[in-house]
Amino acid sequence: MKMNKQVTYVLHRFLLVIIVLLIGILALAIGLMIGYGILGKGQDPWAILAPAKWQELITKFTGK
Repeated sequence: MKMNKQVTYVLHRFLLVIIVLLIGILALAIGLMIGYGILGKGQDPWAILAPAKWQELITKFTGK
């Protein structure tokens, strides 16, 4: 019985960590979209989430 409570506790904590990570990723994506689309150049906010845009940004900062 005690082992079952420990497993439940660990699973609840693990689920909490996963939820916090997902909320953090969502907040990051929304922040990127607001910064790029609204505060930045005023282009399509969804464009910042495209891999091609990230490749362009990495190339710009690394020079490669």
